[in-house]
This record gives sequence, C-alpha cells and structure tokens, in this order.
Amino acid sequence: MNQQQFVTALAEQGLEVSEHQLQQFRRYYELLVEWNEKMNLTAITDEEGVYLKHFYDSITAAFYFDFTQVETVCDVGAGAGFPSLPIKIMFPHLKVTIIDSLNKRIGFLNMLATELELEGVAFHHGRAEEFGKNKQFREHFDVVTARAVARMSVLAEYCLPLAKVGGQFVALKAAKLGEELEEGATALKVLGGNLRESFQFELPGEESERNIVIVDKKRLTPGKYPRKAGTPAKDPLG
Repeated sequence: MNQQQFVTALAEQGLEVSEHQLQQFRRYYELLVEWNEKMNLTAITDEEGVYLKHFYDSITAAFYFDFTQVETVCDVGAGAGFPSLPIKIMFPHLKVTIIDSLNKRIGFLNMLATELELEGVAFHHGRAEEFGKNKQFREHFDVVTARAVARMSVLAEYCLPLAKVGGQFVALKAAKLGEELEEGATALKVLGGNLRESFQFELPGEESERNIVIVDKKRLTPGKYPRKAGTPAKDPLG
C-alpha cells in the first residue's frame, strides 16, 4: 500500500487525510526505519508494508468505533506506537497514554512525539498489571486499546481494569477470533466487561483476516484484579 492508496483507502471509509497528517505519517515511517536499525521495533520495514500493516491496520479500529466521541485513550503494549499513534494523528483531539514494558521503546516514542509535534501524549514504562492497580490510571480511560499483545483471556485482565465504567476496551486481533472469544468470555464477565460486537474484515491487497472487538465496561473491576505481574499470562481467567 503506497501513500496514495493509503489516502484513498481511508477516504473510502470516510476519513480524510490532510497534507499535514500525511507529512506526519511520512516522518513516522522514516523514524521507524531509522531507529529500527538500533533496536528491534518491527520486522516490517518496507514502506508499503508499514503503511498497510502498521498505519492502515491501526486505523481500522476507527472504522468500527467512533473516536470523535471520546477523549482519553490508553494503549497497552503499544510497542512502536500501534495502534494509538496512527489513531492520534487522525484524531488530534485525543489524549493518548501508552504503557509499554520495554524502556527503550519509550525512548523511541518520546522522540517520535517531539518530531511529529504530537500534543496530549504520555508514555509510561511498566507492566499493565501494575498500572491497573495504580489509582492514577485504574478505571480512568474512556477507551483502552491493544494490538497483537495477548489472547483475549489474558488481554482482558491487562485492559479492562484501566477502562472507566461506561468506557470501552477495543482489541485489534488477527485470525481465529471465535476461539479466543470463547476462551475469554469468563474473563470479560469477571472483570466487568460485556462483549458489544466484533467485526471481521480483510486487509486490502493481501486478504489477511483482521478483527476488531469492542467490549463495554459495564461494572467496576473487582479489587483483586489485575493479579500480580505475570500471573494473567500464566493462569488466564476462565
């Protein structure tokens, strides 16, 4: 997917990309490739691959969830900034908080935000389980997002404690979602979530399956969750 195809594909979904936004994406790509030589940020470094599998893929969440109606977003395990920073570029009003367990990546994100002149962003080094217990972050965000982090039964325990009651957890998933949702049903219920809807589609040009899952935060998460760091992955709720 080249730049023009990226712009056209988003326009088909009702999302217009300004020249300033296009410049931000172009610089994002350049910095991603430059820093990837120093540290492992992504295995995808060709321009068409980055525009399709990182930028466009991140923004697909906005095809099914209206980010114009929310203000605060927390992205768990965002790595090089996906999906929240492409979404932030498209919806500049958003206040984005990223939590990532690797401090080197936080250094990259801080540099990236400065270079792209992104305002209203904050990057924190640590485990999602720790932030889910922190009063400053717990049940604080309108939306919590995650992409390619963990299976739903684990991901729910990372993300739902951070979403406010009345807010949402939006997960960007690849194939075989049905099995994950079955496994994760108990976790969603225990943690105060309720599956609203899931959407399946294919990335243009390569026909690889993608899914967007929207979970409503209906009730407060019980105080004992999230469990201590590492426990959700070793012993998923279910």
